[in-house]
Amino acid sequence: MLAVTACGDDDFENEPRPAVPIQITGVITEERLTVSPNKFGAGPIVLTIANQTDGAHTVSLEGEGIQERVGPVSPEGTATIQKALKQGQYVVKAGSDQATDEEIRPATVVVGEPRDSASDELLLP
Repeated sequence: MLAVTACGDDDFENEPRPAVPIQITGVITEERLTVSPNKFGAGPIVLTIANQTDGAHTVSLEGEGIQERVGPVSPEGTATIQKALKQGQYVVKAGSDQATDEEIRPATVVVGEPRDSASDELLLP
């Protein structure tokens, strides 16, 4: 009357969760863009950039096949880039639609070995 069947027992793999996203902060000033920390392990990040200049700027993250762009970011505003980064070197740039005498110096980010899985972390979404 009642039949019992196996439900996917041969196809299920318990994949580890990705690493916990880390918060990276950055600031755009008239001279340069700084990012902190600028060295960390591969995995998901949340990069929040604050614009401390008098003009609007577009922010871009480039490297290892990634070209992510947000903005323009208003003066005293913020922008966020969420991305999973592989091992390698990345450049974070701030650009403007207006021609300027001096370019804002970009920040370099070095991404190392992958961070540990979040499988053993409690209270994660």
